[in-house]
Amino acid sequence: MNTIFFDLDGTLLPLEENEFVKRYFYLLSKRFIKYGYKQEEFINIIWAGTKAMIKNDGTKSNEEAFWETFTNLTGLRREKVEREFEDFYLNDFSCVKMACEPNPLAIKIVQILKEKGYELILSTNPLFPLIATMQRILWAGLNPCDFSYITTYENSNYCKPNPNYYYEILKIIGRKPSDCLMIGNSVQEDMIASKIGFDVFLLTNNLINPDNEDINQFPHGDFNKLWEMVLSLPHL
Repeated sequence: MNTIFFDLDGTLLPLEENEFVKRYFYLLSKRFIKYGYKQEEFINIIWAGTKAMIKNDGTKSNEEAFWETFTNLTGLRREKVEREFEDFYLNDFSCVKMACEPNPLAIKIVQILKEKGYELILSTNPLFPLIATMQRILWAGLNPCDFSYITTYENSNYCKPNPNYYYEILKIIGRKPSDCLMIGNSVQEDMIASKIGFDVFLLTNNLINPDNEDINQFPHGDFNKLWEMVLSLPHL
């Protein structure tokens, strides 16, 4: 094993998911009141775009899936509103950081794995553009350069929990599932990697387990347990 996949939201960037989503959608929807949309109406449109990305079958990028849905539902030209999104991510999005609680151990875990020679992949569900993903990496106290590959909606054609999301990354980085360990806090989205041959570790801080699956089937624990596991890994 020589490659570590990390989830971001709820893992390297601890957060309360419901609060994060609530703040994010509220602030973004405020931007579009001037286009004639009530906030609830606009939030439903964003959810529709998100679902289109989650259901993406690989025939287009997640970016294309989102914008096709968004423009069809709003009638707005992408060229007209894309700058609005970019400005939001550069400015208002920082207020969403209040729903996050960075953990110093996350930084230490990344650093020691780099020192030990592991390749690090940021396998965050690619529902956000690069500009928003970079912001969240910085909120976690990390550097984008810590990772050799980062999934975003621009470079991905699938989403978690579709196993093809993981296969797509493996093809790009030239690794086999047996080379890799997936670390994340979602049973459904992250532990699915175990079914295609990854080693896994389920982080129980900010655990997401909507189907109440038995987590004892996976190596698991809090940040302290993850730290102990990382310390036990050999140098490459």
